[in-house]
Amino acid sequence: MDGPHLLRRAGSPAAAAALLALLPLAFLAVFFVLPLLGMLGRGFVTDGALDLSGVGDVLGRSRTARVLAFTAGISTLATAVTLALGVPTAYVLHRLRVPGAGLLRALVVMPFVMPTVVVGVLWRGLLASSGPLGVLGLDGSWVAILLAMVFFNVAVVVRTVGAAWDGLDPRTAQAAAALGASPGHVLRTVTLPALRPAVVSAASVVFLFCSTAFGVVLTLGGLRYATVETEIYLLTTSLLDLQGAAVLSVLQLVVVVTLLVLSERTRSRARGVRRRSRASVPRVPVARRHLPALVVAAVAVLLVLAPLVGGVIRSLRRGSTWTLANYAQLTSEVPGTGASAWHALGTSWRIAVDAALLALVLGLLVALAVTRRPRSRRGRSWLAALDATFMLPLGVSAVTIGFGFLITLDRPPLDLRSTPLLVPVAQAMVALPLVVRTIAPVLRDVDRRQGEAAATLGAGPLRAWATVELPVLWRPLLAAVGFALAVSLGEFGATAFLARPDEPTLPVLVYTLMGRPGAEAQGGAMAAAVLLAAVTVAVMGLVERLRLSSVGAF
Repeated sequence: MDGPHLLRRAGSPAAAAALLALLPLAFLAVFFVLPLLGMLGRGFVTDGALDLSGVGDVLGRSRTARVLAFTAGISTLATAVTLALGVPTAYVLHRLRVPGAGLLRALVVMPFVMPTVVVGVLWRGLLASSGPLGVLGLDGSWVAILLAMVFFNVAVVVRTVGAAWDGLDPRTAQAAAALGASPGHVLRTVTLPALRPAVVSAASVVFLFCSTAFGVVLTLGGLRYATVETEIYLLTTSLLDLQGAAVLSVLQLVVVVTLLVLSERTRSRARGVRRRSRASVPRVPVARRHLPALVVAAVAVLLVLAPLVGGVIRSLRRGSTWTLANYAQLTSEVPGTGASAWHALGTSWRIAVDAALLALVLGLLVALAVTRRPRSRRGRSWLAALDATFMLPLGVSAVTIGFGFLITLDRPPLDLRSTPLLVPVAQAMVALPLVVRTIAPVLRDVDRRQGEAAATLGAGPLRAWATVELPVLWRPLLAAVGFALAVSLGEFGATAFLARPDEPTLPVLVYTLMGRPGAEAQGGAMAAAVLLAAVTVAVMGLVERLRLSSVGAF
């Protein structure tokens, strides 16, 4: 840990950031850029020459038009519904004096780290004809996909907007109220304008996650509904149409970069909003005028609880009989895989630990780099671009990266296809942006003058770091590890390509069981999904006890 201090003392902040980011950039180049270029090369290069003749053909297909329209439409609608539920819920859980608010915040954030394939399985079990809400006839419809997307992403809005609401300086609103403004007028003219950067940032991230959803759409949409992400999977695995997959991957990358630029700009504006420490912001007693927000928050909580409760109920039934047979089946080997659900959980856990540690080391270096404070505008722009670069893995198709691993990392000196390293590396790539977003906000709030004062008084770099930064950094580091563990446990897109058939991870095994007919396979899939959900929820429950507003905020 001497490095960051020596860099700060020896050179400019921009130079220090470049040195800190050198290893993460090399990792990104080898395990993200290279596989991405390899995948695109298979689609756009013919006999060693660039061939774009098929781009118009791919974009002119009627199915491509339907996929693009459905992706844009369902993502936009899901983002709007998520904001409509998330903003009032953030107000209730972060600004009102509500009993059990901490527990409710933990409950709302848990779906975000649940494996996407598990989310799909739980909603499918809830809406199936034999499920608790089967009478609605929503199984296999676009509404089911919409509900699952909102379920998955409402935590992003609650955490991002809630963290901003926690830190708003209340004196501006108090001054407006003292001048005779009604609470509603204060909300419209003072509070919401101050929260606009956080709301726009949350909306861009939610749209990003919805437009790149994979496990949810693959499980609930089947062949009838497809987003760009699932279409890339279909073109790659079933049709071997690499050119079509490459064209869609480029379109997706353009959208991702645009959204990341928008998110970065709005986050920069949010940093300029006048804020106070959270402890100085009093909670508001619940009053009758808060009833609409309380009703919306109750709907959001019910939306989160419904598939969880429904999944547990379905896992305890086989046909019309209540039984524990589905859970007893978890110890039995699944035909064709050579592994039981318990064995697959152990495999998932080992891989997740490796991925989390790798993501933590790289993410800490990135966070130290992007939180430097250059004085020049060019230096600040460079750091913003560096920060956005490490967010790219969030939005680029995991299918593209997974397939890119197979076709690029298969020859010396990077012949890694036969090693067990690829799966944790791919999962670390997915977890890395979330680790950065957990640690970086805390580092930005550290008063660097304390470290400079300690150095002036004779403290060495290590002692200054242990005295000033470690007391505020150890909790974010633990939270980042937990977040990375939870995300890695549920990663499905790239792992579906890279996991060995005889060593499946639990998400891959759940999806395998869901594709098999019969009550036994479906019951086993539901029990395995509940098991995986319970593990990830337990991990995030421990993270929530650290009470960091940066966790889950983008």
